[in-house]
Amino acid sequence: MAIDKRDLGRTVVYQIYIKSFCDSNGDGIGDLRGITSKLDYLAYLGVDCVWITPFFPSPQRDNGYDISDYCAIDPVFGTMADFDELVAEAWSRGIGIMLDMVLCHTSTEHAWFKRALAGDERYQRYYILRDGRGSAGPGDPGEPPTNWQSAFGGSMWEWEPRLGKWYLHMHDVSQPDLDWTNPEVRAELARVVRFWRDRGVAGFRFDVVNLISKPDVFEDDPAGTGRALIADGPHVHEYLRELVQASGIDSMLTVGEMAATTLDNCVRYTNPAYGELGMVFSFHHLKVDYKDGDKWALMAPDIDRLREILATWQERMQEGGGWNALFWNNHDQPRAITRFGGRTGVGERGGSWGHVGKALAVCAHLMQGTPYIFQGEELGVPNAGYASIDDYNDVESANAYRMLCERGASPAEALRVVGERSRDNGRTPMPWDGSPAAGFTTGTPWLAVPQSAERVNVAAERGVAGSMLEFYRELVRLRHELAVISEGRVRFLAKDDAAPQVIAFERWLEGEAEARAREAGEPTHLLVVCSLGAEPASLELPVRYRRATRVVGSYDEARIERGVLALRPFEAQVLVEGQFAG
Repeated sequence: MAIDKRDLGRTVVYQIYIKSFCDSNGDGIGDLRGITSKLDYLAYLGVDCVWITPFFPSPQRDNGYDISDYCAIDPVFGTMADFDELVAEAWSRGIGIMLDMVLCHTSTEHAWFKRALAGDERYQRYYILRDGRGSAGPGDPGEPPTNWQSAFGGSMWEWEPRLGKWYLHMHDVSQPDLDWTNPEVRAELARVVRFWRDRGVAGFRFDVVNLISKPDVFEDDPAGTGRALIADGPHVHEYLRELVQASGIDSMLTVGEMAATTLDNCVRYTNPAYGELGMVFSFHHLKVDYKDGDKWALMAPDIDRLREILATWQERMQEGGGWNALFWNNHDQPRAITRFGGRTGVGERGGSWGHVGKALAVCAHLMQGTPYIFQGEELGVPNAGYASIDDYNDVESANAYRMLCERGASPAEALRVVGERSRDNGRTPMPWDGSPAAGFTTGTPWLAVPQSAERVNVAAERGVAGSMLEFYRELVRLRHELAVISEGRVRFLAKDDAAPQVIAFERWLEGEAEARAREAGEPTHLLVVCSLGAEPASLELPVRYRRATRVVGSYDEARIERGVLALRPFEAQVLVEGQFAG
C-alpha cells in the first residue's frame, strides 16, 4: 500500500510525539504498542498518515533527536516486531506511517563518532572537524574556528582532545553535524532511508534538512548565529535530489523541516520538476509574537504580520508550483491556542478557548497545502502552565531559564517566559481521560500532566456535538470530500483597515477541476474569514458571497446582513456561493 504524493491536497497528517502519546507498559514513557492501541482513534479522526517522532536508540539528550543507531528501535519504545505490527495495523485502517529522519547530525554515542574518536580517519571524515583559530599546533585548541552560536546556547564548536580538532554542532554539544560533502556519508544515509522504506512506511519527515550543506568557506557571521550562512546552503538541492533518487522515495510522501529558510528555496524544494521533496515546514508565521525576533521576549501576536506571511507564502508557492505543509503546532512549539488568545474557559463552551482553537483550525485546514494535526491539538490542549521550573524537562528551556536569570530577570519572570515559550508545552502527555495520569500511563508520566487534562481530553470530547474533536473531524471530512479545498487555488483578500485582525482568503476551482465539481454538485468557490482578535469586527463581503451559505465555522451561524459579515471575537466562517447541502 502507499499514499501517492500527487494526492497531497487530500492528505491530512497527524503528528505523534512518541514519548507522550500512549504508554503500553506502565513505565511512564509512550511507545510503539501504545500507538498501535490508539489506531482506532486515529481512524475515527479520519487522518491519512501518522508522523512519529524518532524512536531510534538515543541517549535522549535532545528527546530522541540525538540518534545513536538509525536502523534499530530504542528498547524503551519497543521492538522491531512492534514496529512492523504498527505499520501493518495502520495500513489495515488506511493509515500510513511517516518516520522522522534526523540526517543533519548524529549523537556522540553513534558508532560513527565513536570510531572517529578512536582514531579511524575514515569516520573522522564523516564529521566537520576544524583547527582552532590562533592554534599553536597539535594539542593547542586556540579559539573556536568561527563565532557561530549553537541553537541551544554557547559556541557551535566543541574542542575534542581525542581528535585534536573542534567539531561542529549546530544543536546540542552531543549532536555533531555530519559532513555531507563526503559521498560516503550521503550513501550511508540513503541506505538508512531505504531500510525503513522497505519496512512499509508511507513517507519521511526530514529534520532541519536545509542545514545539511554548510558554506564552502567558514567565516564569522556578523549576526553571530551562523544560521544565515548555513541555511539553504550551496549544495543542498543537489544533495536532496541525490538522497531522494538513491533511496527510491520519489513517489512517497516527504516533508522537509526548513530552518531560517527562504520562500524561493522552498519553491524549489517542493516543485515536482526539481525532484526533491513533496512539501516543506517553514516557521516564519510562528514568530509573529517574538519581540524583536527574540523567542524569549514576549509580545502579543502581530496579526498584520501574520496575514502578510500567510498570503505571501500561499500565493508565491502556488505561482512557483511549490507546496506548503500547514500547521500551527508541533513538538518544538508552545500551543498555538494559548499563543493566540485561548486563555479563558479552557475546556468549556464559554470564554476564548474554544473560539480561538476553532478559528486557528479553520485557517490552517482551508488553506492550500497539506494540513498537519499535532497530538492534542484536535482537543484544544493549551500550554502546560507548570508552577515550577523543575517541572520542565527540555534542555532548551533549562538553558533559557538560566540565561534569563543571568540577564536580570527574577525567577518568577523567567518562569513566566519559559512557561509561554517552552517546547515542553507541546510534549505533555496526551490526555485520553480526566484521571490523574490522563489515561496516558498506569505509571508515573515522564513529564507532568497539566491540570487542563481534567477537562480537555478525548473521553470528554468524543461524540460530543460542538466539541473541538468533532470540529476537527468535520474539517478532515471536508478536505477529503470537497475538491475546492483539496485542489483549489488561493487568493488572499487585501487587509481591511477597519478590521485589522481579520484574515480572509478565497479558494476556487478552474478548468477541468471546476467542471468535475459542478457535475458532482460541489461548490467551486469558497471564502474563508478568520478574525483573530478579541474585539468584534465586520467585513464587507465580495459580491459573490453576499448570499452565501455557511459551510463550517467557530460559531454556530454566520451573521450576514446587507452583504456585511459581522464577526464576534475569534470568529471564523467558511462561506460558499449559493446553496450548500454539506
